[in-house]
Amino acid sequence: MKLNKNIKIFLAGHNGMVGSAILKKLKDYGYKKIITRNRKNLDLTNQEKTFKFLKKHKPHFVIIAAAKVGGIGANNKFKDQFIYENLQIQNNIIHGSFLAGVKNLFLLGSSCIYPKKCKQPMKEKYLLTGPLEETNDAYAIAKIAGLKMCEFYSKLHKLNFKTLMPPNLYGPNDNYNLNESHFYPALIKKIHIAKIKKKSEIILWGSGKPKRELMFVYDFADAVIFFMNKKIRESFINIGNGKYFSIIWYAKFIMRKLNIKLRIKFDKSKPDGTPKKCLDIARAKKYGWKPKNNFHEGTKITYDSFLKKET
Repeated sequence: MKLNKNIKIFLAGHNGMVGSAILKKLKDYGYKKIITRNRKNLDLTNQEKTFKFLKKHKPHFVIIAAAKVGGIGANNKFKDQFIYENLQIQNNIIHGSFLAGVKNLFLLGSSCIYPKKCKQPMKEKYLLTGPLEETNDAYAIAKIAGLKMCEFYSKLHKLNFKTLMPPNLYGPNDNYNLNESHFYPALIKKIHIAKIKKKSEIILWGSGKPKRELMFVYDFADAVIFFMNKKIRESFINIGNGKYFSIIWYAKFIMRKLNIKLRIKFDKSKPDGTPKKCLDIARAKKYGWKPKNNFHEGTKITYDSFLKKET
């Protein structure tokens, strides 16, 4: 399945970190008719407006990168917002696409859909085999619902509605609000501030022991476009790099990059979250996809972007 570069693609959520990376890559690959709307012009939680928009434009392919996202603190504190907004966005776009005659749709998920104590690496078949991590269950439940909605619509109506499941992502245009961000941008900001203010230590949430898989957002965007041009049989696919390290390891890695040594203290009143998260990517590889590991280069690009954003 090779897509024509002139097809209409609706990219929902093009201003976010993931959406902006996909937008850049779509343009780099020569796709010419990319439809985008910011939140002011189209509220995706509004069913009537979303349905009308999709019916009017009738895109050939829809990519749902729009989501209410955040780190462990935001996920735990605003469960009501995370489950409501994500369900609304997904329901409106998926069902609206079906009504508009859209045949191809990708929902972008998250590795947090897997059980808290999931066997590692996490295979797609492990979905719904155990309880979720309590700190991000609202977001995970919304994403699982979206995944299943795509699966059922595809089977019943012969559609290509699929879900791609990334690990933790990082890159340009990330969120560095320490109360809302994911762990890697939080580490970058904390270590940067410590260096600028000539501090001797940083405080990390939890124990620092949880292990996380991390993927550069441009690498994930490449994978999205790769799989847009494949006929996918399964309902969802893990997209990662198959490697994971502890939070402490990532903190020390950034310190080396920024040429600073800091003592690490832990605020154990804060939650750790899921103990381990690493995706099994055998299914993705079966289609000929190969993971990139731009970790050194990705961190440099991300930090340069952070400096421009914060200064």
